[in-house]
Amino acid sequence: MRKKMLLALLFSCTVGIFYYSWLPDPKLASETYLPTWLLQWSNLHFNLRTAIPFIGFGFLLEMWGGISGQKKNTKEKVLRALFHIALAAVIVTLAELGQYFILNRHPDSMDILYGILGSVLGCLLFVLFTILIESNFTKNEK
Repeated sequence: MRKKMLLALLFSCTVGIFYYSWLPDPKLASETYLPTWLLQWSNLHFNLRTAIPFIGFGFLLEMWGGISGQKKNTKEKVLRALFHIALAAVIVTLAELGQYFILNRHPDSMDILYGILGSVLGCLLFVLFTILIESNFTKNEK
């Protein structure tokens, strides 16, 4: 059940990344449901707004790797993290390349960098989160 929910979250996050990347208006003015402060912030920080969904994406990918029964030795953890970062790089690159086919949109190589950095931050946040949880459990057991 947890795996299916996590997979649904990953899928939703990926769809959201492509949706917002491929909107015809890069200023998101057509998205009337978004709060005004968020629209203003995102229009001031074009590249940074690319990193935000990838933080969640990287976190969810690491979570997926953690519950999918993969081994927990250091080498495998590093390889898994590198795979997740490469997967995020592929997704952000596809999202940017898709903008070639959308009127008024232009790909930005800095968005690719920010997407990858966001994913790395998400992976690191998950690792820190698990370290805190594990240390709290061992602290409470003593």
